[in-house]
Amino acid sequence: MTKPAPLILTLVLDEPSFAFFDEQRRRYFPPERNFIPAHLTLFHHLPGDQVEIIHEHIEQKCSAQPRFQLDVTNLRFLGRGVAYALQSPELADLRRSLASQWAHWLTPQDRQNHQPHVTVQNNVDPQKARALLMKLSEPFVLFQVQGIGLDLWWYRGGPWEKVRRFHFAE
Repeated sequence: MTKPAPLILTLVLDEPSFAFFDEQRRRYFPPERNFIPAHLTLFHHLPGDQVEIIHEHIEQKCSAQPRFQLDVTNLRFLGRGVAYALQSPELADLRRSLASQWAHWLTPQDRQNHQPHVTVQNNVDPQKARALLMKLSEPFVLFQVQGIGLDLWWYRGGPWEKVRRFHFAE
C-alpha cells in the first residue's frame, strides 16, 4: 500500500489581500513554474496518514481563533526570488500552538523558526531577483492584511489539492 501524500497548511488571507499577492505572483513568478496561487505556508509537510486527526486539531483551533491583522513589514530577498514578510503575534501564537501539538510529526523544515512570508518570485537568476527587490522596495510602505482562516492541502507533486478551508471565528 502506498503512503498517503503529505499535507500542507496555509493561512487564508482576506480576498483583497490575496488578490494583491496573487497578482504579484502571476506577474513575477516564472509562468512555467507557477502551479499554485499566492500563499503563506505554516507547515510544509504534515503526515497524510494523520489527515483525520490533523483535520480535527485545525477545526478546534479555528473555531476559537478570531480573525486577526498581520503587518506586511518589508520585502525579503530569497536569493533566487522575492517575498513579502509578514508579522503578527496572533499568527505566531497559533503556529506555535499547532507546532507543539504536532511536534512528533514535524520535519526539520517545519521545526525551524517560522518566518511568515508570501513569495511572489522564485527560481530566477539572483540578479533578476535583486532587480525586482529594488523595484518593489522603492514604493513600499507597511500595510496590513487580515488572516481569516486556514487551508489544508494535499501535495502530490504538482498543483496542490485542497482538502478543506477552515474559517476563523467571526
